[in-house]
Amino acid sequence: MNKTILFIHSAGPQGPNQGSSNLINYLEQELENSYQIIHPQMPAPEDPKYDQWKHQLEKELSLLNGEAILIGHSLGGSVLLKYLSEHSCKLTIRGLFILASPYWGLDEEWQLADFMLQHHFADKLPSIANIFLYHSRNEKIVPFAHHQAYAKKLPQAAARQIDGDRHLFHDGLAVLVDDIKGL
Repeated sequence: MNKTILFIHSAGPQGPNQGSSNLINYLEQELENSYQIIHPQMPAPEDPKYDQWKHQLEKELSLLNGEAILIGHSLGGSVLLKYLSEHSCKLTIRGLFILASPYWGLDEEWQLADFMLQHHFADKLPSIANIFLYHSRNEKIVPFAHHQAYAKKLPQAAARQIDGDRHLFHDGLAVLVDDIKGL
């Protein structure tokens, strides 16, 4: 039986070759024989609202049974961390993978209040044995300082610093595939 991955995509356009679509396609190719990747369309990705994304995430999580792997790309990672730290989740989370996610409230550029985490969010996360953080060192969209803030709040996480300036990972992310397979 295939393992289940729930992938929550980034904000912005979600058509072919946009947003998280190429990264999802890459993961589907690399993991096709052992993993089922669910990547729901999130509401209004070009004008996201936390409550709308939260309700869609609740719906998706309620459809899963047993163990699952959760991947959040950019805004999707922020939403996963916020939801998991504020709501109970009966699902066993085998791994949580956060890619290039903004840490809302960290600086004046990133101030969407409805996406901000509670101060002690890390203490309120469910028990997750495997947490991974990925971020390009020279990224232009979400500054690397956001990755460093998450790494500080989540010292148990494996923090992967990626060379270059990629945010969308259009050509894939081999270390992510290796980490998933290593669970």
